[in-house]
Amino acid sequence: MFAELNELLGASPQRPETGKFTLLRDTRTDGSFLVHHFLSFYLRAGCKVCFVALLQSFSHYNIVAKKLGVSLTAAKERGQLVFLEGLKSCLHLWFGDEEEQSEHPSPLQFISGSTSNLKALFDFIQTSLSPSGSDSWKGPVLLVDDLSVLLSLGAAPVAVLDFIHYCRVTVCSQLKGNVVVLVHSNEESEDEENELVVNSLCHHSDLILWAEGLATGFCRDVHGQIKIIKRVSLELAAEQDLIQIYQYKIQDKNVTFFARGLSAAVL
Repeated sequence: MFAELNELLGASPQRPETGKFTLLRDTRTDGSFLVHHFLSFYLRAGCKVCFVALLQSFSHYNIVAKKLGVSLTAAKERGQLVFLEGLKSCLHLWFGDEEEQSEHPSPLQFISGSTSNLKALFDFIQTSLSPSGSDSWKGPVLLVDDLSVLLSLGAAPVAVLDFIHYCRVTVCSQLKGNVVVLVHSNEESEDEENELVVNSLCHHSDLILWAEGLATGFCRDVHGQIKIIKRVSLELAAEQDLIQIYQYKIQDKNVTFFARGLSAAVL
């Protein structure tokens, strides 16, 4: 996890908040560093994590996590991390044995066209995060990287939004946990379905972290801009959301944040 980002958010792994839906949004840049931050943050906080990884392999996430001082392999072995590797699940659905698939249905079975909803994926998450008598973990956490992939795999926008709604109700409200979701967005894109999902999620988020590429293009010392939007208006209708804007630079094992125009290279 990145200490400077924790300071900006007022977050601590010793006292993780509960019942929050956090949207990670990226435009013209790669916001995956935010996924790695929250994954390592909640594992260090002692939370039970269900990670729906649709974009990269387990080894990729594990390599990055080790740089941040967390072992995903160890977390899986002790039962703290439930990892759904979307790449493997897709290959299994497309090229696997049909008899084996009927005995062990995939959480992503909507890809095969046998169903149009994401109920199997929701059931997998609910089973993974439901507390058992032997659990000593803190509140459960659902992490999805990234939700836009579900649309690319053929899920309808309504099905994706229904899926997130049920996840929010179950994880945030019933289990007093947290949901963190990454989506890609491009306001100039013609992908209306993706923008519909992004805009709908923004309205229901407690916290939005929006990473954007620089309008001026590539810069060696400033990799992008992050907008932190705390949705105060969700709880207090008369209040305006709190918005903070910073620039950032991604390093090998850390990310540094600074006010716009105050990069160390400039000063």
